[in-house]
Amino acid sequence: MLIGLISDTHVPEAMPNVWPQVYERFKGVDLILHGGDLHTLDVVDRLQEIAPIHVARGNGDDGGGGRPLVPADPRLRDAWALELGGLNVGMVHDLGLPERPPGWTVEAIMERHFGGPQDVVVHGHTHVASIERVRGVLLVNPGSPVYPRNLEVRLGTVAFLRIDQGRAEAWLEQLDERGSHVVSEQPRYQ
Repeated sequence: MLIGLISDTHVPEAMPNVWPQVYERFKGVDLILHGGDLHTLDVVDRLQEIAPIHVARGNGDDGGGGRPLVPADPRLRDAWALELGGLNVGMVHDLGLPERPPGWTVEAIMERHFGGPQDVVVHGHTHVASIERVRGVLLVNPGSPVYPRNLEVRLGTVAFLRIDQGRAEAWLEQLDERGSHVVSEQPRYQ
C-alpha cells in the first residue's frame, strides 16, 4: 500500500490551489492522508479524485484568524486511528513534542489522540518536514507544499508511506519545477 502524505496546504490563504506537482506526484497512491490546515474543502475534493482521503482538522480550519470555517465533512476529524496493512496509523494535526516535559510522553500522546498505541503517526502544524522514530513509533510530518518551514510561498514538500507485510517505510520529497525528488537520506523503516 502506497500512501501520499500532505499537510498545511493553507488554500486559498497561500495561493488559489496547491502546486500541480502535488497532484501529479500523488497519481497512483492508494490513499492520501492530509495532516490539516487546509482551509477549504476544494483541496480535499481535488485530492479525492486521485485516491480516498482522510484529513485531520487543523487549528487553522476552525474559522479563527479571519480564515474560513471548514464545514463538517466525513473526511475530516480531529484525529484518525486507522488500521492500514496490519499497522495502526494515527493522524493528528498538532502532535505536540514527544518526550518533552511536562508529561508529553509518546504513550500519553497516543492515548490522548488515538485511545491507544500506534505504529505510525502522521502529523503537521510545524511546516517542517521530518521523519523520526521515537520510542518505537514512526513519526512523519510531510511539511508543507506551499509554506515550507513557515517561510514565504514556494515549492515545499510532501511525503510517502509504504506499508508492506506489516512494515512501514516513509520518505520525503521536495517539489520542484520538474515534479519532485527524494530529500530524506534513506527510507525509514518501522
